Amino acid sequence: MNIYLMAILAILVGSYLLDLIADLLNLRHINPGMPGEFKDVYDPLKYRKSQDYLRENTKLSLATGGLMTALTIGFILIGGFNIIDLFARSFNLGQISTGLIFAGGLMLVSQLCHIPFDAYHTFVIEEKFGFNKTTPKTFITDILKKWLLGALMGGILFSAVVWIFHAAGPLAWLYCWGVVALFQLCIIFIAPAVIMPMFNKFTPLEEGRLKTSIEDYARSQDFKMKGVFRMDASRRSGKSNAFFTGFGKLRRIVLFDTLIQKHTVEELVSVLAHEMGHYKKGHVRKSALLMVLTTGLMFVMLSLFINNRGFFEAFKMGHTSIYASIFFFGFLFIPIQTILSIFGNLLSRRHEYEADAYAALTYGKPGAMISALKKLSVDNLSNLTPHPFKVFLDYSHPPALQRVAALKEGAEM
Repeated sequence: MNIYLMAILAILVGSYLLDLIADLLNLRHINPGMPGEFKDVYDPLKYRKSQDYLRENTKLSLATGGLMTALTIGFILIGGFNIIDLFARSFNLGQISTGLIFAGGLMLVSQLCHIPFDAYHTFVIEEKFGFNKTTPKTFITDILKKWLLGALMGGILFSAVVWIFHAAGPLAWLYCWGVVALFQLCIIFIAPAVIMPMFNKFTPLEEGRLKTSIEDYARSQDFKMKGVFRMDASRRSGKSNAFFTGFGKLRRIVLFDTLIQKHTVEELVSVLAHEMGHYKKGHVRKSALLMVLTTGLMFVMLSLFINNRGFFEAFKMGHTSIYASIFFFGFLFIPIQTILSIFGNLLSRRHEYEADAYAALTYGKPGAMISALKKLSVDNLSNLTPHPFKVFLDYSHPPALQRVAALKEGAEM
C-alpha cells in the first residue's frame, strides 16, 4: 500500500480517536453536584440543563466527526478527488482557472455535507435549549453569504498562491508566506467595516450611563477607539458576548444586545476592561505573530510536497498539479496543526488570566468581573467541570471556576 495513503488514513482516524477520547472523558467528568461557587446564580434545574446541553452537543460532534471521517476516507479510496480533477480539466483552461474549479468543487461537496449537521445544531439543539433565534431564511442567507465571501476572498488568495508556486521557483514558499500573512493582517482591518456588517447590524451605543462609564474607563487607560457599538446578536442566538475589533484608532468595542440586557453597568465595563487588557498586554500582537509564524511553517512544508508523484498516487490522481498539492498537503499538516493548536490554546488561556487580572486591577471592581463570568456561564450553559484533557486539547479560555478562583486570589493579595 502507498506509504502516503497509510499515513493519511492513520492521521484521519487518529485525529478522530483523539477527539473521541477527549469528549468521552469530558462526558464521564460531568459532576451532578453543583460547584458551591455558582450556587448564588445557578438553580439546580438549570445546572442539570447545562449538562444535558453538553451531552447533546457532544453526541452531535462525535456523530459529525465520525461520519465526515468515514466519508473523507471513502472519497479518497474511490478516487473522488480525481473525478473532480478530471471535471475541472475538461474545460481545458489554464492552471489557475482549473485549480479554482477543482477547489470550488471540493469546497461545495464539503459544505453540502455539513449543512444537515449545522441545521440540526441550530434548529434542534439550540432550539431545544432556548438559544435559537435564527429563522430558516437567515440560516440559508448566511450560508450563501459565506459561500460568496469564500469564493471571492479565498479564490483570490488561492489563485495568488498557485501562480507564485508556478512562477517563483525555489523561493515560492517565502513569497507565498508574505502574501498570505499580509492578507491575514488586512482581514483584521477589513472585517469590522466590510465583512461583519454583512451578517449583523451595528449601531452606536445610545447615550446613557453605560456609554459614559465605558468611555470614562477607556480614557483612564488612554485607550483610543472609534466608538462603542451594539450588535443585534439576538437575531440568531440568545447567547451573550462582547469583543474588540480593528487596530489603532479603528478599534471599536462591540456589545451583544443580549449581553446588555442581562448584565449591570459594572459587569459590562469589567468585561470590556478584560478585552482591553488583551490589547494593553500585547496579546493581540502575540496572537498575530503566532498566526504569521504558523503560516510560514505551513508553506515551508508545503513546498516539499508540491507535485510529489507518490503523494498523488495516494489520492488516485491521474495528474499532478500545484493546486491539488495544496489541498492534499492539508491532510499531512493535521498533526502539526493539532500540536500548534494545543500550544496556542495554552498561550491563550494564560492571556485570559492576565486580561482578567488587568480588568480587576485597573477597574478596581474584581467582584463585578466575577459576577460577569458567572452570569455568562449560566446564560450560555457553559460546562463548569470540563475534563483536564479536554481543556488541554480544545479550550482557548480557562474554565470559569478557575478564572473566578484566580480573581479571588488576586483580590486577596
